[in-house]
Amino acid sequence: MKKMRYKKILLGLLTGISLFLLAGCTSVQRRANTTDTWPQIVKHHRVVVGLDDSFVPMGFREKSGKLVGYDIDLARAVFKLYGIKVDFQTIDWSMKETELRNGTIDLIWNGYTKNPARERTVAFSNTYLKNQQILVTQKSAGINQAAKMRGKTLGVQSGSSGYESFEDSPQYLKKYVKHTVQYSTFNDAFLDLNAGRIQGLLIDSVYADYYIKHQPDATSYRKQVIGFPTEDFAVGMRKGDKTLRKKINRGLKILAANGTLSKINQKWFGSSKSFANR
Repeated sequence: MKKMRYKKILLGLLTGISLFLLAGCTSVQRRANTTDTWPQIVKHHRVVVGLDDSFVPMGFREKSGKLVGYDIDLARAVFKLYGIKVDFQTIDWSMKETELRNGTIDLIWNGYTKNPARERTVAFSNTYLKNQQILVTQKSAGINQAAKMRGKTLGVQSGSSGYESFEDSPQYLKKYVKHTVQYSTFNDAFLDLNAGRIQGLLIDSVYADYYIKHQPDATSYRKQVIGFPTEDFAVGMRKGDKTLRKKINRGLKILAANGTLSKINQKWFGSSKSFANR
C-alpha cells in the first residue's frame, strides 16, 4: 500500500511539474507575440542579433576573431539610422527560434530563410536577398546530377532551411541518398566533404559561392542546382515587435535609396543581389 501511495504522490508531482512548465512556455510565447520591445531598445540604445558565426559570407569570424560579413554590415547600417548599437550573440543555430522567444536575442539576422513553417512563430522583415539550396560535390566523385547521389552520404546543417527542404521535398534529393550527416556548421561539413567522408553537401548558394571562391583549388568542386525553389533571406523577430519590423523595413529602403546597400552588395558579392528596394 505504501508503494502504491508513493507512486501516486510521484505521479502527481510529475504531472504538476509538467503543467507548470507548459504554463511557463505558454506565458513566454504569449509575451513574444504581444510585447513591443522597441521602447526598451531605444532606451538602452542596444539591440541583440543572434547568429551562427561561421556562416560565410553572411556572418563569420576572421582568423583574428573579428566578426565580419554581409549581414553584420547591413544590420549595423540599418540601426545606425536610429542611433542604436548592434550586439551580436553567437547561438546554436538549431535553437534560434527558442533563443528569440525567450528574449536572449532580439533578432535572427544571419541568412535566415523566410518560409511558412517559420512564419507560424516568427515575424519577418521584407526580403533583402535571394538564395537557393544547391548540391556541392567533388568533381572527382563524378556526381553530375542528383540521381548520382544514390546510395551515398549527404551532409546538411542542423536546423537549416536546407535540411527542411531536404525533408519536405524528397523528390529532389532525399529519394536517392542513403545516409545523412548533420553538422552544426558548414565549415565542418566542408572538411568531411574534402576528406571524402561525405559525397555531397546540401548548402546555401551564398555560402558555397564564397567558400569555394576562397579555396586553393576552386575548380575541384561542382555546384549543382537540383530543383529546390529560391529562398528569401529576411530578418526574423518576435511577432509582438511590430515597431521593430517597421523600422527595419524602413531602414532597408533608405539604404537601397542612398546607395549604401549597393556598396555592401559589391563588397561581399561583387554585384547587386538585393531586393530590399521592393
